[in-house]
Amino acid sequence: MQHTSKLPAVGTTIFTIMSTLAKRHNAINLSQGFPDFGSDQKLTDLVCKAMNSGYNQYAPMYGNHELREAIANKMDLLYQVNYHPESEITVTAGATQAIFTIINTFVKPGDEVIIFKPAYDSYEPAVTLNGGVPVSIQLEAVDYGVNWNEVKEKISSRTKMMIINTPHNPSGTVLSKSDMLQLQDLTKNTNIIVLSDEVYEHMIYDGEEHQSVCLYPELKSRSFVVFSFSKTFHNTGWRVGYCCAPKELMDLFMQVHQFNVFCVHHPTQKGIADFMQNPEHYLNLTAFYQRKRDLFLDLIKDSRFSFKRSKGTYFQVLDYSAITDEHDVDFARRLTRDFGIASIPLSVFNTDNLDYKVLRFCFAKKDDTLKRAAEIINSI
Repeated sequence: MQHTSKLPAVGTTIFTIMSTLAKRHNAINLSQGFPDFGSDQKLTDLVCKAMNSGYNQYAPMYGNHELREAIANKMDLLYQVNYHPESEITVTAGATQAIFTIINTFVKPGDEVIIFKPAYDSYEPAVTLNGGVPVSIQLEAVDYGVNWNEVKEKISSRTKMMIINTPHNPSGTVLSKSDMLQLQDLTKNTNIIVLSDEVYEHMIYDGEEHQSVCLYPELKSRSFVVFSFSKTFHNTGWRVGYCCAPKELMDLFMQVHQFNVFCVHHPTQKGIADFMQNPEHYLNLTAFYQRKRDLFLDLIKDSRFSFKRSKGTYFQVLDYSAITDEHDVDFARRLTRDFGIASIPLSVFNTDNLDYKVLRFCFAKKDDTLKRAAEIINSI
């Protein structure tokens, strides 16, 4: 008996490849996006308290009620928008599950989905699995800005969805108010659903303000906005995220969500709900990560790598074109093997594996880790 894959072109993700290589060569791992420091002990204690208090059975399908209330309060505090906790907020098994479920809910065979490259690698496979047609728009280094005239040209009667990501992984760029207004204008009076991946909302620097789709009424009315507690609270292994959308969209989302996850780890939800009663726990993240970004870049400013400072996320893109003309995948492998530092090559996220000679480094690390990494980078 022979079986074929529904994703024949998909192999092992670059994150697994580089992290495995880093472990094999005992390299400093700045590739995969996870901190090497722990969560706030208060949060861990609150999750343990929830377990000991009996929050060990199924959570409600939409999520723990107190957590949904806390999310609604956060959205009001940050963006002055209202999402009803009973019908417009759902807690998910990480942001990736939310993204997959949104695509699974709405994309039918033949539907087109516009994706901006470089893109997080879960978007396109989810579209393909549902019979959709990914329509790629390549963003050009070093600015990775959106050419909205090209977007207009790519929109067709078959366009079902557009996926945006701000702050943007892997480039570290952010969409501006002007970008959002153009997106709003292009999608107005259409049936296009906007999926806005905003998992790095609290990591935005140099006085920039996060331009969430929910700030723009016309966009809000057609959008799912996706967030991540795993990213926000330094615990990527917990896999807890959430999404917000108008009730008429969320009702359809729940038809699928109930059959692929139904609900998420209950004591973690309760612990996060209690932790969020103090907004400083997420409001202070910008200063926390900007200091780490600045430390890392100040340490490598005299290296042979060049860079434009990351405006968001906890990733920094470094240009190595002054060092070698090797393909970025080959160079990333060599840095891991021969120099002991792991990164992510961006070509794997680009249309036709376009190689801009840049690598992505994660600075969500202890200061000592960043200092040791900088010593290696300066020696290359």
